[in-house]
Amino acid sequence: MKISVLGCGRWGSFIGWYLVNNGNDVVQWGIEGHHSYDVLKNNKKNEYVDLDERIKLTSDLQFAINHAEVIIISISSQSLRSFMKEVNRFDVSDKIFVLCMKGIEVETGKRLSEVMIESGINPNKVAVWVGPGHIQAFVKGQPNCMVIDSSNKDLVHYLADNFRSNLIRFYYGDDIIGSEIGAAAKNVMGIAAGMLDGGGYTTLKGPLMARGAREVARLIKAMGGNELSAYGLCHLGDYETTLFSDYSNNRKFGESYVKGGKFTKLAEGVSTSQAMKFLGEKYNVDLPITNAVWSILYENKDPMQEFLKVFSRSTRKEF
Repeated sequence: MKISVLGCGRWGSFIGWYLVNNGNDVVQWGIEGHHSYDVLKNNKKNEYVDLDERIKLTSDLQFAINHAEVIIISISSQSLRSFMKEVNRFDVSDKIFVLCMKGIEVETGKRLSEVMIESGINPNKVAVWVGPGHIQAFVKGQPNCMVIDSSNKDLVHYLADNFRSNLIRFYYGDDIIGSEIGAAAKNVMGIAAGMLDGGGYTTLKGPLMARGAREVARLIKAMGGNELSAYGLCHLGDYETTLFSDYSNNRKFGESYVKGGKFTKLAEGVSTSQAMKFLGEKYNVDLPITNAVWSILYENKDPMQEFLKVFSRSTRKEF
Protein backbone atom coordinates (compact mmCIF):
# COMPACT_ATOMS: atom_id res chain seq x y z
CA MET A 1 0.00 0.00 0.00
CA LYS A 2 1.26 3.50 -0.84
CA ILE A 3 0.95 5.66 2.25
CA SER A 4 1.91 9.23 3.07
CA VAL A 5 2.16 10.30 6.70
CA LEU A 6 1.63 14.03 7.06
CA GLY A 7 3.39 15.06 10.24
CA CYS A 8 6.83 14.29 11.69
CA GLY A 9 6.15 14.61 15.39
CA ARG A 10 6.16 11.90 18.00
CA TRP A 11 3.20 9.90 16.76
CA GLY A 12 3.64 10.69 13.06
CA SER A 13 7.24 9.51 13.01
CA PHE A 14 6.25 6.31 14.80
CA ILE A 15 3.45 5.61 12.32
CA GLY A 16 5.88 5.97 9.43
CA TRP A 17 8.29 3.60 11.16
CA TYR A 18 5.50 1.12 11.94
CA LEU A 19 3.94 1.09 8.49
CA VAL A 20 7.17 0.77 6.54
CA ASN A 21 8.09 -2.20 8.74
CA ASN A 22 4.67 -3.61 7.93
CA GLY A 23 5.56 -3.76 4.23
CA ASN A 24 4.12 -0.47 2.99
CA ASP A 25 5.62 2.15 0.66
CA VAL A 26 5.84 5.18 2.95
CA VAL A 27 6.44 8.90 2.40
CA GLN A 28 6.88 11.04 5.52
CA TRP A 29 6.06 14.73 5.13
CA GLY A 30 6.93 17.67 7.31
CA ILE A 31 7.53 21.41 7.08
CA GLU A 32 11.05 22.59 6.29
CA GLY A 33 12.27 24.69 9.20
CA HIS A 34 10.00 23.03 11.77
CA HIS A 35 11.87 21.27 14.56
CA SER A 36 10.34 17.81 14.09
CA TYR A 37 11.11 17.72 10.36
CA ASP A 38 14.61 19.18 10.68
CA VAL A 39 15.57 16.67 13.38
CA LEU A 40 14.59 13.75 11.16
CA LYS A 41 16.25 15.27 8.12
CA ASN A 42 19.52 16.16 9.82
CA ASN A 43 19.91 13.28 12.29
CA LYS A 44 17.98 10.49 10.50
CA LYS A 45 16.25 9.86 13.82
CA ASN A 46 14.47 11.58 16.69
CA GLU A 47 14.15 10.70 20.37
CA TYR A 48 11.63 7.97 19.55
CA VAL A 49 12.52 6.20 16.28
CA ASP A 50 15.19 5.93 13.62
CA LEU A 51 14.24 7.19 10.16
CA ASP A 52 14.07 3.94 8.21
CA GLU A 53 16.05 4.20 4.96
CA ARG A 54 13.00 2.92 3.08
CA ILE A 55 10.97 5.99 4.10
CA LYS A 56 11.05 8.91 1.67
CA LEU A 57 11.24 12.07 3.79
CA THR A 58 9.96 15.21 2.05
CA SER A 59 8.75 18.74 2.66
CA ASP A 60 6.94 18.75 -0.71
CA LEU A 61 3.24 18.42 0.13
CA GLN A 62 2.20 17.84 -3.48
CA PHE A 63 4.67 14.97 -3.81
CA ALA A 64 3.40 13.40 -0.60
CA ILE A 65 -0.24 13.65 -1.67
CA ASN A 66 0.35 12.39 -5.20
CA HIS A 67 2.26 9.38 -3.85
CA ALA A 68 -0.45 8.10 -1.59
CA GLU A 69 -3.45 5.85 -1.77
CA VAL A 70 -3.88 6.44 1.95
CA ILE A 71 -3.02 9.75 3.62
CA ILE A 72 -2.44 9.63 7.38
CA ILE A 73 -2.61 12.95 9.22
CA SER A 74 -0.79 13.34 12.52
CA ILE A 75 -0.61 17.01 13.49
CA SER A 76 -2.00 19.16 16.29
CA SER A 77 -5.76 18.62 16.29
CA GLN A 78 -6.45 22.37 16.52
CA SER A 79 -4.53 22.93 13.27
CA LEU A 80 -6.52 20.45 11.18
CA ARG A 81 -9.02 22.84 9.59
CA SER A 82 -6.37 25.32 8.43
CA PHE A 83 -4.10 22.47 7.29
CA MET A 84 -6.85 21.01 5.13
CA LYS A 85 -6.95 24.29 3.19
CA GLU A 86 -3.39 23.52 2.14
CA VAL A 87 -4.18 19.89 1.33
CA ASN A 88 -7.19 20.86 -0.77
CA ARG A 89 -5.01 22.84 -3.13
CA PHE A 90 -4.39 19.45 -4.72
CA ASP A 91 -6.72 16.78 -6.08
CA VAL A 92 -7.51 14.45 -3.20
CA SER A 93 -10.85 13.15 -4.46
CA ASP A 94 -9.60 9.55 -4.69
CA LYS A 95 -7.59 9.56 -1.44
CA ILE A 96 -8.39 7.79 1.82
CA PHE A 97 -7.70 9.88 4.94
CA VAL A 98 -6.85 8.44 8.36
CA LEU A 99 -6.73 10.78 11.35
CA CYS A 100 -4.26 9.86 14.08
CA MET A 101 -4.91 12.74 16.46
CA LYS A 102 -7.07 12.80 19.57
CA GLY A 103 -8.89 16.07 19.97
CA ILE A 104 -12.01 18.18 19.46
CA GLU A 105 -12.01 21.52 17.68
CA VAL A 106 -12.23 24.15 20.40
CA GLU A 107 -14.05 26.87 18.46
CA THR A 108 -16.86 24.61 17.25
CA GLY A 109 -16.88 21.46 19.41
CA LYS A 110 -16.64 19.46 16.17
CA ARG A 111 -15.08 16.02 16.04
CA LEU A 112 -12.05 15.85 13.75
CA SER A 113 -13.83 13.66 11.19
CA GLU A 114 -16.52 16.36 11.03
CA VAL A 115 -13.82 18.95 10.34
CA MET A 116 -12.61 16.76 7.45
CA ILE A 117 -16.12 16.47 6.02
CA GLU A 118 -16.67 20.22 6.33
CA SER A 119 -13.37 20.61 4.47
CA GLY A 120 -14.89 18.80 1.51
CA ILE A 121 -13.66 15.24 2.07
CA ASN A 122 -16.08 12.40 1.33
CA PRO A 123 -17.14 10.90 4.70
CA ASN A 124 -16.80 7.42 3.18
CA LYS A 125 -13.08 8.13 2.78
CA VAL A 126 -12.39 9.31 6.34
CA ALA A 127 -11.28 7.04 9.21
CA VAL A 128 -9.74 7.47 12.65
CA TRP A 129 -6.98 5.44 14.30
CA VAL A 130 -7.32 5.52 18.11
CA GLY A 131 -6.57 3.48 21.21
CA PRO A 132 -3.84 2.85 23.78
CA GLY A 133 -0.12 2.51 23.27
CA HIS A 134 3.07 4.49 23.78
CA ILE A 135 5.84 4.70 21.21
CA GLN A 136 8.53 3.96 23.78
CA ALA A 137 6.88 0.60 24.46
CA PHE A 138 6.07 -0.19 20.83
CA VAL A 139 9.65 0.26 19.66
CA LYS A 140 10.75 -2.23 22.35
CA GLY A 141 8.41 -4.78 20.79
CA GLN A 142 5.70 -4.51 23.46
CA PRO A 143 2.34 -5.06 21.68
CA ASN A 144 -0.96 -3.32 22.19
CA CYS A 145 -4.52 -3.14 20.83
CA MET A 146 -6.00 -0.25 18.84
CA VAL A 147 -9.12 0.66 16.87
CA ILE A 148 -9.90 1.82 13.33
CA ASP A 149 -13.27 3.51 13.01
CA SER A 150 -15.24 5.24 10.27
CA SER A 151 -18.81 5.74 9.11
CA ASN A 152 -17.79 3.46 6.21
CA LYS A 153 -17.59 -0.08 7.58
CA ASP A 154 -15.91 -1.43 4.44
CA LEU A 155 -13.14 1.12 4.95
CA VAL A 156 -12.78 0.07 8.60
CA HIS A 157 -12.20 -3.55 7.59
CA TYR A 158 -9.87 -2.60 4.72
CA LEU A 159 -7.60 -0.46 6.90
CA ALA A 160 -7.63 -2.64 10.01
CA ASP A 161 -6.87 -5.77 8.01
CA ASN A 162 -3.99 -4.08 6.17
CA PHE A 163 -2.50 -2.28 9.17
CA ARG A 164 -2.58 -5.17 11.66
CA SER A 165 0.63 -6.89 12.78
CA ASN A 166 2.07 -8.78 15.73
CA LEU A 167 2.80 -5.39 17.30
CA ILE A 168 -0.69 -3.88 16.99
CA ARG A 169 -3.91 -5.87 17.04
CA PHE A 170 -6.64 -3.76 15.49
CA TYR A 171 -10.32 -3.95 16.31
CA TYR A 172 -13.09 -2.89 13.93
CA GLY A 173 -14.77 0.23 15.35
CA ASP A 174 -18.51 0.67 14.91
CA ASP A 175 -19.18 3.98 16.65
CA ILE A 176 -17.16 6.86 15.25
CA ILE A 177 -18.81 9.36 17.60
CA GLY A 178 -17.83 7.33 20.65
CA SER A 179 -14.39 6.54 19.30
CA GLU A 180 -13.52 10.17 18.65
CA ILE A 181 -15.05 11.66 21.80
CA GLY A 182 -13.62 8.88 23.95
CA ALA A 183 -10.15 9.22 22.48
CA ALA A 184 -10.10 12.98 22.93
CA ALA A 185 -11.54 12.89 26.46
CA LYS A 186 -8.88 10.43 27.54
CA ASN A 187 -6.31 13.23 27.37
CA VAL A 188 -8.32 15.37 29.79
CA MET A 189 -8.48 12.48 32.23
CA GLY A 190 -4.75 12.00 31.77
CA ILE A 191 -4.15 15.57 32.92
CA ALA A 192 -6.41 14.96 35.92
CA ALA A 193 -4.43 11.84 36.81
CA GLY A 194 -1.16 13.74 36.64
CA MET A 195 -2.55 16.45 38.88
CA LEU A 196 -3.58 13.83 41.45
CA ASP A 197 -0.09 12.32 41.25
CA GLY A 198 1.54 15.71 41.68
CA GLY A 199 -0.70 16.59 44.59
CA GLY A 200 -0.11 13.34 46.44
CA TYR A 201 -3.58 11.87 45.85
CA THR A 202 -2.58 8.97 43.60
CA THR A 203 -5.07 6.57 45.20
CA LEU A 204 -7.89 8.71 43.82
CA LYS A 205 -6.93 7.59 40.31
CA GLY A 206 -9.11 4.50 40.78
CA PRO A 207 -12.29 6.55 41.28
CA LEU A 208 -11.05 8.92 38.58
CA MET A 209 -10.97 6.04 36.09
CA ALA A 210 -14.43 4.79 36.95
CA ARG A 211 -16.17 8.15 37.24
CA GLY A 212 -14.28 9.70 34.34
CA ALA A 213 -15.45 6.93 32.02
CA ARG A 214 -18.99 7.39 33.32
CA GLU A 215 -19.15 11.09 32.50
CA VAL A 216 -17.66 10.51 29.06
CA ALA A 217 -20.24 7.76 28.46
CA ARG A 218 -23.02 10.23 29.26
CA LEU A 219 -21.62 12.72 26.76
CA ILE A 220 -21.20 10.12 24.02
CA LYS A 221 -24.81 8.98 24.49
CA ALA A 222 -26.12 12.55 24.38
CA MET A 223 -24.24 13.13 21.12
CA GLY A 224 -25.83 10.09 19.49
CA GLY A 225 -23.08 7.54 20.03
CA ASN A 226 -22.97 4.27 21.95
CA GLU A 227 -22.19 4.96 25.61
CA LEU A 228 -20.46 1.57 25.86
CA SER A 229 -17.67 3.00 23.69
CA ALA A 230 -16.44 4.87 26.76
CA TYR A 231 -15.59 1.52 28.35
CA GLY A 232 -13.68 0.20 25.35
CA LEU A 233 -10.22 0.73 23.90
CA CYS A 234 -10.90 4.21 22.55
CA HIS A 235 -11.38 5.67 26.02
CA LEU A 236 -11.07 3.49 29.13
CA GLY A 237 -8.42 1.19 27.62
CA ASP A 238 -6.36 4.16 26.47
CA TYR A 239 -7.15 6.03 29.67
CA GLU A 240 -5.86 3.22 31.91
CA THR A 241 -2.62 3.11 29.93
CA THR A 242 -2.24 6.89 30.29
CA LEU A 243 -3.05 7.15 33.99
CA PHE A 244 -0.15 4.96 35.06
CA SER A 245 2.37 5.73 32.32
CA ASP A 246 5.66 7.55 32.62
CA TYR A 247 5.41 8.22 28.88
CA SER A 248 2.09 10.11 28.72
CA ASN A 249 2.51 13.79 27.86
CA ASN A 250 -0.88 14.63 29.34
CA ARG A 251 -0.23 12.87 32.65
CA LYS A 252 3.23 14.43 32.88
CA PHE A 253 1.78 17.85 32.06
CA GLY A 254 -0.75 17.53 34.89
CA GLU A 255 1.88 16.44 37.39
CA SER A 256 4.25 19.21 36.33
CA TYR A 257 1.44 21.80 36.52
CA VAL A 258 0.62 20.97 40.13
CA LYS A 259 4.29 21.00 41.11
CA GLY A 260 4.83 24.39 39.47
CA GLY A 261 7.16 23.10 36.78
CA LYS A 262 7.21 23.71 33.05
CA PHE A 263 6.26 21.06 30.51
CA THR A 264 7.06 22.05 26.94
CA LYS A 265 5.65 19.14 24.91
CA LEU A 266 2.18 19.07 23.40
CA ALA A 267 -0.60 18.07 25.83
CA GLU A 268 -3.77 17.92 23.72
CA GLY A 269 -5.92 17.56 26.82
CA VAL A 270 -5.53 21.28 27.61
CA SER A 271 -7.50 22.43 24.58
CA THR A 272 -9.75 19.36 24.73
CA SER A 273 -10.95 20.30 28.23
CA GLN A 274 -12.20 23.56 26.78
CA ALA A 275 -13.94 21.80 23.88
CA MET A 276 -15.53 19.21 26.17
CA LYS A 277 -16.81 21.90 28.54
CA PHE A 278 -18.49 23.47 25.52
CA LEU A 279 -20.04 20.13 24.52
CA GLY A 280 -21.20 19.43 28.06
CA GLU A 281 -23.06 22.73 28.10
CA LYS A 282 -24.42 22.24 24.58
CA TYR A 283 -25.81 18.78 25.33
CA ASN A 284 -26.68 19.52 28.99
CA VAL A 285 -24.41 16.74 30.31
CA ASP A 286 -22.78 16.88 33.74
CA LEU A 287 -18.98 16.59 33.35
CA PRO A 288 -17.60 17.25 36.85
CA ILE A 289 -14.06 15.97 36.30
CA THR A 290 -13.70 17.71 32.95
CA ASN A 291 -15.02 20.94 34.43
CA ALA A 292 -12.58 20.68 37.33
CA VAL A 293 -9.65 20.35 34.92
CA TRP A 294 -10.95 23.30 32.90
CA SER A 295 -11.35 25.47 36.01
CA ILE A 296 -7.79 24.68 37.10
CA LEU A 297 -6.29 25.43 33.68
CA TYR A 298 -8.41 28.38 32.59
CA GLU A 299 -9.54 29.98 35.87
CA ASN A 300 -6.40 29.23 37.90
CA LYS A 301 -8.38 27.39 40.57
CA ASP A 302 -6.44 25.41 43.16
CA PRO A 303 -6.04 21.86 41.75
CA MET A 304 -6.48 19.84 44.91
CA GLN A 305 -9.39 21.92 46.15
CA GLU A 306 -11.18 21.44 42.81
CA PHE A 307 -10.67 17.67 42.79
CA LEU A 308 -11.64 17.26 46.42
CA LYS A 309 -14.85 19.17 45.67
CA VAL A 310 -15.62 16.63 42.93
CA PHE A 311 -15.00 13.68 45.23
CA SER A 312 -16.98 15.20 48.10
CA ARG A 313 -20.17 15.78 46.13
CA SER A 314 -23.48 14.62 47.57
CA THR A 315 -24.23 10.90 47.82
CA ARG A 316 -25.99 9.41 44.82
CA LYS A 317 -26.37 6.15 42.90
CA GLU A 318 -23.29 5.14 40.93
CA PHE A 319 -25.22 4.42 37.72
